[in-house]
Amino acid sequence: MLDAFFQGFSLLLRWDTYLYISAGLTVGMFVGAMPGLTTILAMSVLLPISFKLEPMLGIPFLVGVYKGGIYGGSISAILVGIPGTGASIATTFDGPALTRKGQGRKALEMALFSSTIGDTLSDIFTLLAIGPIAIITLLIGPPEVFAVIIFSLILIASVSSESGLKGAIAAFLGLGLGFIGTDAATGATRMTFDIEALSGGIPLIPLAIGVFALPEVLEAMESRTLRFISEHVNLSKTGERLRWTEFKGSIRTILRSTAIGTGIGMVPGVGQVVAAFIGYSAAKRASNHPETFGKGELDGIAGPEAANNAVNGPTLVPLLTLGIPGDNVTAILLGAFVAHGMRPGPQIFQEQGPLIYALLIAIVFANILFIGLGYILLKPFARAIQLKKAYLVPIILALAFVGTLSTGSNSDVILMVIIGICSYILRKFQFDLAPLIIAFVLAEPIEYRLSQTMLYAKGSVLNYMFIQRPVASVFLLAAIIWSLYLILGPWLRRRKAQPA
Repeated sequence: MLDAFFQGFSLLLRWDTYLYISAGLTVGMFVGAMPGLTTILAMSVLLPISFKLEPMLGIPFLVGVYKGGIYGGSISAILVGIPGTGASIATTFDGPALTRKGQGRKALEMALFSSTIGDTLSDIFTLLAIGPIAIITLLIGPPEVFAVIIFSLILIASVSSESGLKGAIAAFLGLGLGFIGTDAATGATRMTFDIEALSGGIPLIPLAIGVFALPEVLEAMESRTLRFISEHVNLSKTGERLRWTEFKGSIRTILRSTAIGTGIGMVPGVGQVVAAFIGYSAAKRASNHPETFGKGELDGIAGPEAANNAVNGPTLVPLLTLGIPGDNVTAILLGAFVAHGMRPGPQIFQEQGPLIYALLIAIVFANILFIGLGYILLKPFARAIQLKKAYLVPIILALAFVGTLSTGSNSDVILMVIIGICSYILRKFQFDLAPLIIAFVLAEPIEYRLSQTMLYAKGSVLNYMFIQRPVASVFLLAAIIWSLYLILGPWLRRRKAQPA
């Protein structure tokens, strides 16, 4: 592992990697600052660019979009009280109040510094911890990996949506789409409906763009407002810059929230929104003056912003060591890794250790660019949130079609449009589509690990899984118990609420 770590440094001695990271950060901050546009929309539309580049350029570019997007959401949250992303909802509790008090610039800079510190420290933790964790995962076999994937998928489906049933339906749809194509074991085609274009399966790019980009465009067109934000932003009244003494007073809050976000990031399915709310609550409970929270408190910015950005790095731990994406962003990243010939899982550090470490080190170094670009672009992006939809929506739509065509054929464009319309309808029925895309990318490893497990079991799968493999049995039992709770829990609560 140490040899791979040091070899990774030698792969970073090139300027173009940092150029693409900077481009990703800039795009991510811009999109994150625009309410109505999302980070995952940007990543799905720009995914074809990553496929055309080599791994040391394409993957850092997408990670830059990811990092920049999570921070960018705080800009509109602070200035006008409209979160650019779900991760910045908690920032609206104190951000607009600070802006009304003439301290908007302080709030924006606190968000930038807190985000960068939380992101940097969690990235360093990921870099140091992922090697030992990968060694441990090498000790487990296909049954354990299969059981962990199943448990993680059920967990993600249940927590990503207000309705566990809708999350489960989305996950089953994703698995169904993932199983379309040719069976790797038998060579037989399945669920293709005799359509030749489906014999190779559904490609990731038309699926990702159809699920994430087209519904966003359709919803933006559906709204009759000319801009994503109608309020006028007066940057001349944002006030003075953040002072060192003010920042120093929030260091404990930043470190606490970084620890919270790092822990949450390693759990699939939880994500930035939960981390931000917990970081805000923890800051308020630890404060000597909790009554000021909600009325314009800098710790109310530092807490959620450090926590939601600290999630970014640790989400790569389950992704790289087990091949399990924790959310829709890491599902896109998993597709990018696979497209570049790197299948995340227990073997990836043995097969491509130097390259993986080079990518992880580049992600740490990206935070230096993060704070520099964030500081320089703060004012331009604060003005950009008032851009008209007429300028942005056609560009997004064009990128969606060009991106799909660049890696596929006309049939992929038709597939993307069909998936986009269906996804738009599902969103109208309040379906969270994150479980769908995650289940889609997990369909292949689920099938592969299951076939390996059946081969090892020699006909007695239940006995093998539940008796001979205790670790696998624990995760499978946990998955069964959690599924029963999701099914029976609402019924039991309703019955308990009824008067005797």
